[in-house]
Amino acid sequence: MEFDLENPLQNFCDPPSSLFLIESHHIPPQTYFRTLKSRDFDITVRREVISLIYQLSCTFDPLLSYLAVNYVDRFLANQGISQPKPWILRLLAVSCLSLAAKMTRTEFSVSDIQGEGGMIFEAPTVRRMELLILGALKWRMRSITPFSFVPFFIALLRLKDLPLRHVLKERATEIIIRSQKEIRLLEFKPSVVAASALLSASHELLPFQYPCFLRAIFDCAYVNKENILKCNNVIQDITMEGNESAFDLVSSSETPINVLDHHFLSSESTKTGSITIAASTLRQEKDIKRRKIAGYGDSHALQISQIEQC
Repeated sequence: MEFDLENPLQNFCDPPSSLFLIESHHIPPQTYFRTLKSRDFDITVRREVISLIYQLSCTFDPLLSYLAVNYVDRFLANQGISQPKPWILRLLAVSCLSLAAKMTRTEFSVSDIQGEGGMIFEAPTVRRMELLILGALKWRMRSITPFSFVPFFIALLRLKDLPLRHVLKERATEIIIRSQKEIRLLEFKPSVVAASALLSASHELLPFQYPCFLRAIFDCAYVNKENILKCNNVIQDITMEGNESAFDLVSSSETPINVLDHHFLSSESTKTGSITIAASTLRQEKDIKRRKIAGYGDSHALQISQIEQC
């Protein structure tokens, strides 16, 4: 049976409430997050394994490495490694990638995901490690991740324009993948990360509609407003730490903002006004980015007042 990160349970449960109810079973417990915060040694172990996964999976779909890192965090939280020798960390990375590839029906061989450099493990060794990981994860391999909730939250925004929905989803996906290595996000459930990433994407790409989007998500019965605001702060830090946003990449011909410009310009009813709006939006967004006032922190009160106008 196919495994899709956006639909991990293949509609065996009644969406969307079922995913919100069981998402905590697919993430590390809060004790793991607190341990990472207090022990640099454990942070180093996690960082090294994730780095190995990124290196070994560079030719594969990024969602494959995302799923593998989910397995790593859950394994380290439930099983741990008493002696984190380099070969053990590499074996863990290879085995989690192997499991992720099997779950996503990705064609691969054990040699494919081990690369040409470093220690090479035989297939039986990898299989034994896989069994250890499966036991620690209680065989719950259909991980519920932030990607499982992105379609649900996009539907709440009620965007009728399919190209806009696509661009917004792509940017939110990019933010989620880029943010995974940040340990502060381990404090939040996948649904909260998904909502926050989508809000961040909408603030970049559709700032004039952002207050209404924020209200739509806040009105959802399944989310905690305070957690979303806290998670937003973390994601905002991540997207500003040396990472180019869609607006910083405006010179590229394949950026989300150019896709938006092209879409606006192709509409006869908005052809003239769209250029002015896009340019104005770009200037406003860059100014906001420089001052690090992106609708978070002390500006919550202003946002709420804007929401009431929707």
